[in-house]
Amino acid sequence: MRDNALRGTIVLEELEVGMTRHLCKDVTDRDIELFAEVSTDRNPVHLDDAYARDTIFAGRIAHGMLTAGLISAVIGEQLPGHGTVYLGQSLKFIGPVRPGDRVCAEVEVLSIDHGKRRVQLATRALVGGKPVLTGEATVLAPSAKFD
Repeated sequence: MRDNALRGTIVLEELEVGMTRHLCKDVTDRDIELFAEVSTDRNPVHLDDAYARDTIFAGRIAHGMLTAGLISAVIGEQLPGHGTVYLGQSLKFIGPVRPGDRVCAEVEVLSIDHGKRRVQLATRALVGGKPVLTGEATVLAPSAKFD
């Protein structure tokens, strides 16, 4: 289930350093299974309870890229939103996301290059207020001048 359903586009000319948007989602077993199917990543640490118990995580975890996908959703749906083109993303995985965890993905505008339409974004995901993923994204923002 998602909250903070602010959707749409904030064009380049309306972006400001410090703007933030986020969404939260409860990660389910079905999400993990569907991600495994779509990505073809069937690592048993994501899908097999018995196998995962004997790993450093002591239980199943969601795919890291599933969590990163929530950041992509914030960028593509909220900040900047529809029409945004991803140019790059760095990711650092800090902690596991487990089935049943509520993940909150957050994006914050760090800098804006109006001439090149490039926007640098801080990206992070949290579970229970603790970071599980951090990084930065560079995007090409939609512009009112090109509509």
